Amino acid sequence: MRRSVIILFVILSILPCRLYAFDAQSPSEAGIEEKLGQYIPLNEPFIDERGNTITLKEIINKPAIIAPVYYKCSSICPTLLSNLADVLGRMKLLPGKDYVAVSLSFDETDTPELAASKKRNYIKATGKPFPAEAWMFLTGNADSIKKTMDGMGYRYKRSKSDFAHPVTLIITSPEGKIVRYINGSGFLPFELALAVSEASDGRTGGTINRVLQYCFTYDAAKKRYVFNLLKVFGTVSIVFIIAFIFYLTRSGRKRGDK
Repeated sequence: MRRSVIILFVILSILPCRLYAFDAQSPSEAGIEEKLGQYIPLNEPFIDERGNTITLKEIINKPAIIAPVYYKCSSICPTLLSNLADVLGRMKLLPGKDYVAVSLSFDETDTPELAASKKRNYIKATGKPFPAEAWMFLTGNADSIKKTMDGMGYRYKRSKSDFAHPVTLIITSPEGKIVRYINGSGFLPFELALAVSEASDGRTGGTINRVLQYCFTYDAAKKRYVFNLLKVFGTVSIVFIIAFIFYLTRSGRKRGDK
């Protein structure tokens, strides 16, 4: 009995830390608020790399891979787009037929000329013939950007000429329904192909990297994900204690049977 009381005390002492680890992220901070099953705004005007006004509704008529980035970024955005180009080049799915890709800038100062330059580089990086209309590079005004990013649950924060922002791909159905988020700049062809396949059916799914997302927290200041020791340690501790209590209970029952 005394041993069980001690164990219960340990659990109660850990729970505050565990609950703290689950605190919701402030809406003013950079991060992702997953909106699986919801529809992104499709009627906001954007400018494509040729300088033409266009809406996402005109582009998204098949599964879409949306990469929120800004074209002046010199760190993680180029990494995300380079990895995306590499994966698109290795996927067996046909661009323009099975899916479309959209790079969407959340920096209203980005220009169509800069978008066109980025598009040439990244389409070339796919290493295969790639229809120009299958990967659009868009810019827009602050109002259209905010409404669209809010609709996708994508939060970013300007810091002078730079941004703190999450790194993710957002996969939608042909109707613009969000079916999956793929977090981080590292992903494999089969992951993206699976997400696109699900999107074609309109099925929703949890984040592919949910385990990594659980163990890592986005540090807006350092612009990277950091290992959340408190959260992981708290979880492991609780699992261990529950298993230990189960062991003591079973052991006590066996001794009582004797």
